[in-house]
Amino acid sequence: MNPIMEIEEVAKAIHWQADHAQTNGAPHTGQVVRGQLALLDGSTQVGRRIAGWPGKPLEDALPLRLAGGHHNLVLTGRDDRLAPVYRGEIADQAQVDALVLAVTRDHDEALLPWLDGPPQTNEAGRSASIMAALLWLSGRVGPRFELNELGASAGVNTMMERFFFDLGGTTAGPEGSPMRIVPEWRGDAPPVADVQITGIQGCDRAPVNLADKDQALRLKSYVWAEVAERIARIDAAIALAADKAPDVVRMDAGDWVEQRLAAPQEDDTTRVFFHSIVWQYLPPETRARIEAAMAQAGAKADARQRLAWVMLETNRQTFRHELTVRYWPGGEEPALLGTAHAHGAWVEWFGAS
Repeated sequence: MNPIMEIEEVAKAIHWQADHAQTNGAPHTGQVVRGQLALLDGSTQVGRRIAGWPGKPLEDALPLRLAGGHHNLVLTGRDDRLAPVYRGEIADQAQVDALVLAVTRDHDEALLPWLDGPPQTNEAGRSASIMAALLWLSGRVGPRFELNELGASAGVNTMMERFFFDLGGTTAGPEGSPMRIVPEWRGDAPPVADVQITGIQGCDRAPVNLADKDQALRLKSYVWAEVAERIARIDAAIALAADKAPDVVRMDAGDWVEQRLAAPQEDDTTRVFFHSIVWQYLPPETRARIEAAMAQAGAKADARQRLAWVMLETNRQTFRHELTVRYWPGGEEPALLGTAHAHGAWVEWFGAS
């Protein structure tokens, strides 16, 4: 791709991400993201790097990588010039553009590493869809589940057995939990069912340690600044992790899935692999490897040791976040159970028959 086409693709990604934030409850973060267009003048190292981005800028979440860095400067107190934008006190986009450019120039070296990897939002709100899928699965495979999360980041959702859920009136989890997952529910409520989580763990290539103040703050930096309920969920997750740390290993997803599938499994349980807004970040060869391993294991599953795959992932044609489930034996074909807001603000439940 020639340089002009590269810049055009980056600009399209920035525009799309800004529009997406603005229509999903974060208009001020959307302004800051749109301000990244000013960096394409090439006057900063950050600007030159994003202008020549070698991959697919939207699929790589390029605008969100830098958005995390800008928010981090405010959260750490290193530079608060963007704080009035996040508070909605500066409405003029030209002013925001100038601020984004000035802040980036002054923190060019510090912001560069934020481009090295995808954002790790680790949004607890997405667990609403996962729990709804478990409630649906319980009536088909039984109530006992061993959970395994791919791309677990800080392991927030590997603590979901300690969350309280109210899903359209169907409740689950301890009522006294500081993590309360109560999305706007569209459609019928998921079925009332028993869900027993016998164990839960996860993997990530670069796990975040919630017990480390700087790492926890980095995770918080990816949360859109003006969405107070998401900020509150990160704080609740940090509190839960302080009580009992999540079980997350540093490992390649393909290696880990194969290892977990080979591990002993309790009788009368369903081994569940789940992930949310992760699949797009995995290399094609890793995705193919996981699919092959799951198909092979599914062929061996039986009524005593069952297998399921729960996915909340982005449809790259429609950009809707779709909740699909497969299980073995009996439900090998994907069942589309619903769609959800990217951060769990709402869930639209279809509930396959």
